[in-house]
Amino acid sequence: MGWPKSGRMTILAPMQTLKIALRQRLSQVTTYWYTCSEETLAQRPASGKWSKKEILGHLIDSAQNNIRRLVVGQYEPGAHIVYNQEIWAQASDYQSYKSGDLVQLWVLLNQHFIRVAEHLPETAYPVLTNWGKSEADYVTLQYVAEDYLRHLDHHLAQLYR
Repeated sequence: MGWPKSGRMTILAPMQTLKIALRQRLSQVTTYWYTCSEETLAQRPASGKWSKKEILGHLIDSAQNNIRRLVVGQYEPGAHIVYNQEIWAQASDYQSYKSGDLVQLWVLLNQHFIRVAEHLPETAYPVLTNWGKSEADYVTLQYVAEDYLRHLDHHLAQLYR
């Protein structure tokens, strides 16, 4: 086990910076999403690769799990919260969702994520949570919030291809 990862955003208050960035992503993705055909959104680029719908579905799962980390971490330091992305994706069958419903769900969950992050007390920023799958990997709640944006951007780059 290495040193815990901690947050790094410092220009504005960390959660204000996150809030601004996430709201920009919500607007950009929604605009992009509605310019795509249902066929484009459902097309898998290769065997075993996710469609745009499934990528957005994965981001829905990510939002749900990270909201849980931020909330549970406040009353249960060291909470072990992990998820199996493949099982979540299969269980939700994002490929068969109506595309409008899917993007609405993603937007609403991200708006909720912003609210939870905004209300995260500064005293909770350094609280550790364990998101390691096979071995302990402790990160601060601030890192969870900020890494959510990095993870989102990684997958949005895939979405825009």
